[in-house]
Amino acid sequence: MEHAELNPILRSEPPVPLLVVISGPSGVGKDTVLMRMRELGLPFHFVVTTTSRAKRPGELEGFDYNFVSKEQFEAMIANDELLEHAVVYGEYKGIPKPQIRDALRSGKDVIMRIDVQGAATIRKLAPGAVLIFLAPSSPEELAARLRLRRTESPEALERRLALAEEELQRVDEFDYVVLNPEARMDEAAGIIQSIIRAEKARIRPRRINL
Repeated sequence: MEHAELNPILRSEPPVPLLVVISGPSGVGKDTVLMRMRELGLPFHFVVTTTSRAKRPGELEGFDYNFVSKEQFEAMIANDELLEHAVVYGEYKGIPKPQIRDALRSGKDVIMRIDVQGAATIRKLAPGAVLIFLAPSSPEELAARLRLRRTESPEALERRLALAEEELQRVDEFDYVVLNPEARMDEAAGIIQSIIRAEKARIRPRRINL
């Protein structure tokens, strides 16, 4: 039994696929870092989150998000089609189960970006997941990023800033922290790759059962 728990690379077999969660406060650049990792052609399955919110300018269906109506999302909840879901700023967001199971079964590492609340849920459902907290260089930089978006009313922006401050206090719920300074996303992407390589070299690898 102990031998079976050892890293299969010791037997010249493929490594155990990982479930990697990229999280952090709103505005920290989760989407930007993951987009850069995609551009680099890294061999991961990037989970596409399903949301009921409206599409923002420049976002692509099936790439940034899967966009559905609130009624469609509620039907997915009723049919138990989601690994986790939450209401974020008044809109549903959730992770479809089949995406993750199919990718892991095929031997691919799975990377998902998710809010801090959702990351806590994933930790309970999949204790073997690797949780990475993406952090800004400073709270002031984060606030500046959110203000530059100009996609929300002043009241909504203040709510988002308050929530981001709360989310920054939950960093100790994660395995790793990666700083994502403005305009240095390659650095953050490189550190995440290093974390993944190190995790795949563990003597007894993390295993995911969903």
